[in-house]
Amino acid sequence: MESINVARGASVTPRMALPCISNLQTLHYNLLLHRNRKTNGRKLRSVSCRASAGRGGGRGLDRRDVLLGIGAAAAMVATQGGGGALAAPIQAPDLGHCDEPVDLPDPDTAPEISCCPTYSAGTVAVDFTPPPASSPLRVRPAAHLVDIAYLAKYERAVSLMKKLPADDPRSFKQQWRVHCAYCDGAYDQVGFPGLEIQIHSCWFFFPWHRMYLYFHERILGKLIGDETFALPFWNWDAPAGMSFPAIYANCRLSSLYDPRRNQAHQPPFPLDLNYNGTDPTIPEDQLIDQNLKIMYRQMISGARKKELFMGHPYSAGDQPKPGAGTVEFVPHNTVHNWTGDPRQPNGEDMGMFYSTARDPVFFAHHGNVDRMWYIRHGLFPRDTDFADPDWLDATFLFYDEEARLVRVRVRDSLDEAALRYTYQDVGPLPWLNAKPSTGPAGALPGTLDKTVRVALTRPKTSRSRKEKDAEEEAPVIEGIEVPDHSAYVKFDVFVNAPENADVASR
Repeated sequence: MESINVARGASVTPRMALPCISNLQTLHYNLLLHRNRKTNGRKLRSVSCRASAGRGGGRGLDRRDVLLGIGAAAAMVATQGGGGALAAPIQAPDLGHCDEPVDLPDPDTAPEISCCPTYSAGTVAVDFTPPPASSPLRVRPAAHLVDIAYLAKYERAVSLMKKLPADDPRSFKQQWRVHCAYCDGAYDQVGFPGLEIQIHSCWFFFPWHRMYLYFHERILGKLIGDETFALPFWNWDAPAGMSFPAIYANCRLSSLYDPRRNQAHQPPFPLDLNYNGTDPTIPEDQLIDQNLKIMYRQMISGARKKELFMGHPYSAGDQPKPGAGTVEFVPHNTVHNWTGDPRQPNGEDMGMFYSTARDPVFFAHHGNVDRMWYIRHGLFPRDTDFADPDWLDATFLFYDEEARLVRVRVRDSLDEAALRYTYQDVGPLPWLNAKPSTGPAGALPGTLDKTVRVALTRPKTSRSRKEKDAEEEAPVIEGIEVPDHSAYVKFDVFVNAPENADVASR
C-alpha cells in the first residue's frame, strides 16, 4: 500500500499508473511566479497530472515519497516540445536580439524592466577554457561560519562590483540582468523566432546556475585581487543554517543588505523549507525535523533517477519548462519565496525571477543549490548527469572577470575540481537518514477542506532489482479543480507522510 496525503484546497481523485514516464513534474510549477502573464492564450480550468510519454522514450520516473507543490495560477501540463526526432542542443542566444522579457508578473504590479545585459555589436565570444590545474582551489564557506576578516573581504568585493560603471558587464547591475534575461524569456532560441530560452524547469537548471556563480565569484575575486576568494553558501540543509544568514542582515550600510526581504524572517527566525506563504506554528525542533525529512525526500527517496533530480530534457525547438527536478521544486523555490518581501507586489526581490539576483543572498542560496548537485555526484555517481549530447553540447554566454564574452557548454560545468572550487566540509549530512514513517489512510475522492489520507493499492509488488532499475512506479493525481485561477494557490501532496506530520496547517 502507498499512503497518500493531500492537503486542503481542492478536490482530487487518485489512481496508480505503471509504468510512468513523465509524471507530476511536467507541471509548470514555480513558487517564484505568483502570477505569470504569459499563458500562451490558454485559460486553465483544471489540472490533470497524468503519466505521459515525452521525448526520451521509456525512461521511468519515481515519485514515491515526493512532495508535489502546485502553483495553480501557473500550473498546466507542459507541451512536450517541438523538437521531435530532429532535436539538437540549444545554442547560445544572439545577445544583439534581446527583447522585453515575457515571463514577468502583471504589468500593473511590476515596474518597467529591461533584462538585457550590455552588449556591443560585433563582440566575438571565446570558448571556455578551465583554469589551470595549478591555480588556487577556492573553498566556498558556509555563510553562518565565516569570520570577520572574510566578511570584510566579501563586503568590499560586492561594494566594488556595485560601483563599477553601469554598462560594465561585470557590474552588479549587469550581473542580475544576466539571470533576468535567461530566466524571463528575453532571448529567443537560435533558429526558432518567438520561442524563448528558459533555463528553469528543465535539465539546464543546475549547470547554467553553476557557471553563473562561477563567473560571478571570479569577478568578485578579481576586484579585490584575491584568486582564492570564494562565495559563501547558505547551509539551509543543516539545522545550524536553517535561518536567514546573519551576514546579509548585518547592517543597512552593508553591500550585502537588501531592504526588499521578508522582515519577519530575519535571523534567528527558523526557515521552513516547505514554505507556502504562511509560517508554521509547530515548535522549532519539529520544523527542523520536517526540514530534514524534506531534504531526504528531495535528495534520496524522490530523486533516484536523474530526470527526477536534474529536470526534464529540453532541446532546440522544444517548448520551455518541460519539468523541474526535485531540488528546484523544493527547497530552491520555497527558499526564494520565504526570503522575498511580502510587502512588494510580487514578492521582490528574491521571490520573483526578474528581480531575484538583485539580492546578494541569491548567490549564497544558489551556492547551496549547487552544493546539492555536488553532493548528488557522491551519492549517485552513475545516475546524476546525462550522456545526451543535447545536454552536454548546449551552450550559453557569460562575461568573465576580464569582461570577455565566453561561450560555455554544459559539459564544461560537470567537474567542480576542474573549475577549481569546492565546499567547506561542515560534517555529516544530517538528512541522509531522515526517512519519514507512514501513517493511516482515509478515502478519496473528497473536497479538500482539510487534510485527507487515502491508501492506494500498488498494481505490482515484489518487483525484481532489474525491474526497479529499468522503471519507476508513480502515483498519479488527477482531477484537481480550482475555481479561481487568478489566485495564488499551493497544494501539498505527501506520499507516505508521517502520521504525526502537521500537514493540515501547511
